Amino acid sequence: MRIHLTSVFVDDQDKALRFYTDVLGFTKKTDVPLGADRWLTVVASEDPEGTELLLEPDGHPAVKPFTSALVEDGIPAAAFAVDDVRAEFDRLRGLGVRFTQEPLTTGPVTTAVLDDTCGNLIQLVHSA
Repeated sequence: MRIHLTSVFVDDQDKALRFYTDVLGFTKKTDVPLGADRWLTVVASEDPEGTELLLEPDGHPAVKPFTSALVEDGIPAAAFAVDDVRAEFDRLRGLGVRFTQEPLTTGPVTTAVLDDTCGNLIQLVHSA
């Protein structure tokens, strides 16, 4: 068994697609119209057959209170592995990305947390 698909709720699919592809560097995999919304997924550019991330519309009434509470408490909705947290932090900050946690090393793990502009905090993580 392996993870095939996971999702983050987003307040605007077009804005999320731009952020996740143009800024974070993911590649669009699937884009299927579903009424007012889309089945919209991205994948890691270096692993096009890997786990898909669904940029899921936040229209369900339970989503906004849930995601708002996570952001208020500083809890990331997802974690993305990177080779060098400090280098990604510097690159993304140079692109105007807002971080809620600068790189922090705790034992063998380094993390940073960014705002994806679509209603989520995302953790960058590297384990030594």
